[in-house]
Amino acid sequence: MIDYSPFWITLKNSSESSYTLINRHHISSSTLDKLRKNRPLNTTTLNDLCRILNCRIEEICQYVECEGEQRL
Repeated sequence: MIDYSPFWITLKNSSESSYTLINRHHISSSTLDKLRKNRPLNTTTLNDLCRILNCRIEEICQYVECEGEQRL
């Protein structure tokens, strides 16, 4: 499962906030909701967040193995 908990730490340590992401950078509130709920995001959105927060992808998300995941 992709976990977005690193994003919230990175956001807290940045000069940005949820408010500025929405109003200055035009990140939708639904995107922030997806981040809160660990829902899928597209790579363009991840790229935008890395650019805005001036960070690496590892500072936005991480892979966490989950027992309930379907095997390929």
